[in-house]
Amino acid sequence: MKVLKLFKKYIPCIILIIIFLFVQAMGELRLPQYMSQIVDIGISKKGIENSIPLVLTEENFNKISTYNKNNNLLKNNYTFISKNNNVKIQNLKFIANQNLYILNSNTNDTNLNKFFIETLSKIYGEQYNINLSNLSNNEISNLSTNFILKEYETIGLDILHIQNNFIFNVGYKMIITTLLVISFAISVSFLASKISNKIAKTLRIDIFKKVMSFSNSELDKFSTASLITRSTNDISQIQNFTFISLRMLFFAPIMGIGALIKILNSNSNLIWIMILAILCLFIIIISLFRLVIPKFKVIQKLQDKLNLVSRESLTGILVIRAFSKENSEKERFDKINSEITKTNIFVYKIMGFMMPCLNIILNFSTILIIWFGAKQVEIKNMQVGDVMAFIQYSTNVIMSFLNISMISTNLPRAIISAKRVDEILSTESSIKAQKNNEPFKSSNGSIEFNNVYFKYPNAKDYSLKNISFKIDSGKTTAFIGSTGSGKTSILNLLLRFYDPTKGSIKVDDTDIKNVNLKELRNRIGYVSQKSLLFSGSIEYNLKFSNPNLSDKELIEACDIAQANNFILEKEDKFKSNISQGGSNISGGQKQRLSIARALVKKCNIFIFDDSFSALDYKTDKSLRAKLKEKMKDKTFLIVSQRISTIKDASKIIVLDKNEIVGIGTHDELLKSCYTYKQIVDSQSF
Repeated sequence: MKVLKLFKKYIPCIILIIIFLFVQAMGELRLPQYMSQIVDIGISKKGIENSIPLVLTEENFNKISTYNKNNNLLKNNYTFISKNNNVKIQNLKFIANQNLYILNSNTNDTNLNKFFIETLSKIYGEQYNINLSNLSNNEISNLSTNFILKEYETIGLDILHIQNNFIFNVGYKMIITTLLVISFAISVSFLASKISNKIAKTLRIDIFKKVMSFSNSELDKFSTASLITRSTNDISQIQNFTFISLRMLFFAPIMGIGALIKILNSNSNLIWIMILAILCLFIIIISLFRLVIPKFKVIQKLQDKLNLVSRESLTGILVIRAFSKENSEKERFDKINSEITKTNIFVYKIMGFMMPCLNIILNFSTILIIWFGAKQVEIKNMQVGDVMAFIQYSTNVIMSFLNISMISTNLPRAIISAKRVDEILSTESSIKAQKNNEPFKSSNGSIEFNNVYFKYPNAKDYSLKNISFKIDSGKTTAFIGSTGSGKTSILNLLLRFYDPTKGSIKVDDTDIKNVNLKELRNRIGYVSQKSLLFSGSIEYNLKFSNPNLSDKELIEACDIAQANNFILEKEDKFKSNISQGGSNISGGQKQRLSIARALVKKCNIFIFDDSFSALDYKTDKSLRAKLKEKMKDKTFLIVSQRISTIKDASKIIVLDKNEIVGIGTHDELLKSCYTYKQIVDSQSF
């Protein structure tokens, strides 16, 4: 529903598209009629459109008027012209060689048209001894046409010019109609393209904003590979379907129904062919869809797996090479790739079978129409042009079903993609920024954990149990413990990447659940375990949290982080380029730039999550000395496995099996905490 709501703002454009499509369909439905007129009237009847002659000789006028009781109708509509006058009939100038009667009324007069058909057919019936009851309406109409042609030849009119004039007039109408159809089709394509692209753009923005608001719980629920697929492939499916449906979803029914009405109004004996073709189409389309639709959901899931394997292989390419696992990774990729290929081949084989079937139905319908239509022409029930128009209308009906089937083919895939996109848009972050937030009670940088318990989503066991401690402002607190003991989990709770299962956390004497999320994180400078840098310049990365940073502050932060020595050695200094993920610099350089990026942030609390691990002991010592000298009033939380990094901390918190087993200084813990003493002994030489 969230995806469908995006169409609301484009309703005026969609209405305009429907109007354009209706005009386009009406124009296309006119073209077979024009073609039929050219064949049946322009060619077969030499351009004689109806049974009313435009001009009559005096002899035939008197003959016709005395033959029908309703002769006043004839006299009231014709004017006598003597043979000495020059007249124009249909822009054809001629010299009368005898007395004439010229029509001075509307040539579409129904009563007059009926009068001539009845009168002339009787005259011809008597003249050639024809039984009128055995003649069709077309045959009777042809008798009138034959009379008019002979009458015109007798008078001396240019029949060829009349014929050409009619064909050219209808041809001009066909050209104008075709140009209008083309212009409306282009306009529809333009509007459909504009709407579909804007909807795709809006969806990408909405998904990006939504993902940015997710906590780690939601990011764990949707894998990175799945989020990438939903943001790209799924939105592309929605975009393509929107474009196709706006062009065909309304056009195909209008065209199909319009063509069907034309066929039904033709009073032809060939309608049964169309009914048979439609039944065959329904059977084929429904049968194919039952096979194909379940496979679309499988394809999207396989696409997620393919993205996952590709991403892992590209990210871990150095590890793969180091362990010579190229072949096994290739097999892993080939397995998923082969599976998605087989599924796609199956789907496209089935869908590829649809087109030949529809073409066979179309061609057989055309053959049947020509076969039985020829017999109708032979017995004078139909004209050649009518058969040609019937073929064209039949083609329009079948092509409309083809277009609807194409939309129906894409519909299941688009629905699945829309559901996957909607799943992201409908997911609310478990950690929300407070609108009516409580202000911080102080700005001293104090932190307090009170009986905190925490377990990750869907986990059975607690990752943290009964965690309680208090950190005073301006102090350095270190966390140490075995891998998986919960050190990083404590920092994640402090930043509200997760919320504790039980207990409370306070920053600056205020419960972090009651404050604005953005304001909380603005008070904390964070350096993660994995030093992540963005593609761009060194300056761009360092100013990531503070774009208005002065050059002096930038150099000072880099001096504390021990980064100036390698930055200033580069040719472009702070303008030097950083590749994606910082792949063109060493691990230690990435850590120092990450530390500098955090230090430029104007805050009182700094978190270093094992952020000195890639530094040599000398750089580590110099960096900590600078921090103590330049930022002595700040609160520091340091996670490290190195005793040398944390031994000077004001407070060391020792974790083991997800619980605190010791709190104190280095010397105090050596005496009171067996776990800490074991760690120290393991690092002594």
